[in-house]
Amino acid sequence: MGRQIRPAKVYQMVTAELQSRVMPKYEVKPPRGIPFSTTSPAETITRTPAVQLREVNKKQKRPRNVYRPQRIVFPEDALRQAFYKDHPWELARPRMILELDGKDSRLLDWSKGVRQPGMALSGECVVQRQLWLMENGLPKDEAYDKARKEFYALRHEEEVERRIAKEEAQFVGAYFGKTRLEIGHEIEGKEFERWKVWAAAETERLRALRSGPETPVAAAPSANAADAGAAEAAPGEL
Repeated sequence: MGRQIRPAKVYQMVTAELQSRVMPKYEVKPPRGIPFSTTSPAETITRTPAVQLREVNKKQKRPRNVYRPQRIVFPEDALRQAFYKDHPWELARPRMILELDGKDSRLLDWSKGVRQPGMALSGECVVQRQLWLMENGLPKDEAYDKARKEFYALRHEEEVERRIAKEEAQFVGAYFGKTRLEIGHEIEGKEFERWKVWAAAETERLRALRSGPETPVAAAPSANAADAGAAEAAPGEL
């Protein structure tokens, strides 16, 4: 591969592109043409290597990935991965990631516990609390257990408050619909019943195919046809 000298010839390339055969005496110079003509790019071939954050492997004869940016790893990454591996359902909870001025972390004091003012309880609270305990001399496992137990106690308080609030609202006449879990069970049950109709018809069709070519074979109804038949039979059953 030859040397790349195009950056040094930007002005010449732009000038050649602006030349017109229709009106050769009419020149149109862009505003950026004068700076290009006076101060052309100084570096044409040199390339600045990326910042080396790790120690160089002395056994490696030829350096690799010199210009590729190295991966930035923070201490919280491993702690966060371990917590969400043990508590995957915490990822399903909605989180508020909007900050006012980008300095909200300065208002947090993780020495006082997992609960912080102005910050919703989440897995990030456990990670930051564990990191603070580790920085103050506590081993990793003990810090994780302590932060995790504080998190469990606060989650239990939230569940109790939510249940009491629901009971109080129902006592004064409030009505709550079905939960997401109940709705999911109903949808799953309908899908299973529709699949049973299709599976029975498909089994009968395959049995007829195995018996011989002389027997007429009826095509298995689709899932939509099964739903339509169930809807037509519903008024008669009532």
